[in-house]
Amino acid sequence: MADDALDRLLLRASMRRLPIGEAVFEQGQRATHFFLLLHGRLKVTQVTPEGSQIIVRVVHPGDLFGFAQALQRDDYPGTPVAAAESVLMCWPNEVWGSIVEQNPQMAVNAMRTIGQRLQEAHTRIREMSTEEVERRVAHAVLRLMDQAGRREDDGVRIDFPLTRQDVAEMTGTTLHTVSRLFSAWESQGIVKGGRQKLLVRDKARLQALAEGQA
Repeated sequence: MADDALDRLLLRASMRRLPIGEAVFEQGQRATHFFLLLHGRLKVTQVTPEGSQIIVRVVHPGDLFGFAQALQRDDYPGTPVAAAESVLMCWPNEVWGSIVEQNPQMAVNAMRTIGQRLQEAHTRIREMSTEEVERRVAHAVLRLMDQAGRREDDGVRIDFPLTRQDVAEMTGTTLHTVSRLFSAWESQGIVKGGRQKLLVRDKARLQALAEGQA
């Protein structure tokens, strides 16, 4: 984007800092803005009609989110909560038309983002419909490692606070099951927990578990 176009875009934006645990907006709230995460991580939760809470995705730096109008919705479908201290920019929905008119690449990027989310959603639905729990959990950890992994001497650390309850909500299982799996994986040297930051020590063995080859 050219500097003058970027300046016009930034003039219409407002900045927001989000402490850990605070929501950007609530599920079902009228959608008035769309957002870009600059720093931090957000966990997007949904409450099902039965009252269960699930984590539907993690928002990473550089991701657009809250784009309800692209889904032909008047309300937000989920609640993004800061998993780490976060900084985001937001724009009112009514400026989107003029933004993409001046910067068509923004529309292309938004469509690409929506396509990636649909693909990930389809993958998760397939996994939950056809795979045993251990494979689903292994796939979830591998995705997080690829999206938010930071290499260290003894492995790759998922670089934001991640609880076992979070993993349970991502994979449609229980905290007890995830705790049992992680304890077994730790004893085998595959992962290492601590302070809500998971370290993957043996990616190859985790991939084998995800593919049902272990």
